[in-house]
Amino acid sequence: MSENLVPSVGVITDIRLDTPDVKTFRVVSKNGGKCFEHMPGQCAMLSIPGVGEAMFSVTSSPTNTEYSEFSIKKCGKFTDWLHGVEAGQEILIRGPYGNHFPVENELMHRDLLFIAGGIGLAPLHSVINYCRDKRDDYGKIDIVYGSRSMEDLVDYSEITEEWSKGKDISVYLTVDRPQDNWDGHVGFVPDFVRELEFDTDKTVLLCGPPVMIKFTLQALSDLGFDKTQVYTTMELKMKCGVGKCGRCNIGSKYVCKDGPVFRCDELDRLPDEY
Repeated sequence: MSENLVPSVGVITDIRLDTPDVKTFRVVSKNGGKCFEHMPGQCAMLSIPGVGEAMFSVTSSPTNTEYSEFSIKKCGKFTDWLHGVEAGQEILIRGPYGNHFPVENELMHRDLLFIAGGIGLAPLHSVINYCRDKRDDYGKIDIVYGSRSMEDLVDYSEITEEWSKGKDISVYLTVDRPQDNWDGHVGFVPDFVRELEFDTDKTVLLCGPPVMIKFTLQALSDLGFDKTQVYTTMELKMKCGVGKCGRCNIGSKYVCKDGPVFRCDELDRLPDEY
């Protein structure tokens, strides 16, 4: 049996409240350290017998050797249960699953543009910190991130205190509607991308709600970007992780095996069901 089919027991050692409905869970093996190694963009299955299981992006960077982290939005039975546990809780974990962002080839020495909406920052968080830790291997980094409100921006303190102060890194934040304690940009992510008018010599990593991805792709196209320059993820369609349940089947592809990372021109060759 493949090693990543067998769950191991992990321990939740730290829980951070990021937004009113997003918490980040730090997980280590019972002997300390990470339960497995992964690459940016890969996922893992978290489960508790009798409660449920679900697939989540690993949001910590592979360069972190001490633990794995998962930023999880409260949106169902299992995630409701997770949001109610305390540090010290044991949990079953198996992985990693799927492919990853091509950080070791196509992205190497390229200027990178990260675009995220809401909890869509979670899959990109791992890649951003990977590139930060291997800074000399990548070009300039631009990060565009938006959410419903300032309170819904995941990892806000890390973004403002660490990312925005990094070498050749620019961060652009936006919220959907005006609010009293926000003096930054107001508006939706696709419109903000148009306003920023990025040069088209960048590789784009895009993640967020489907409607946000749709309109951001159009905004990028209007600026002159080609879909061959854009990578996105589809991990929400994953269920078993091993190509057996069929839930993630789209045409000739299984998201859990052929994804969850896809270049956007590849998606154009799949049925419209995605």
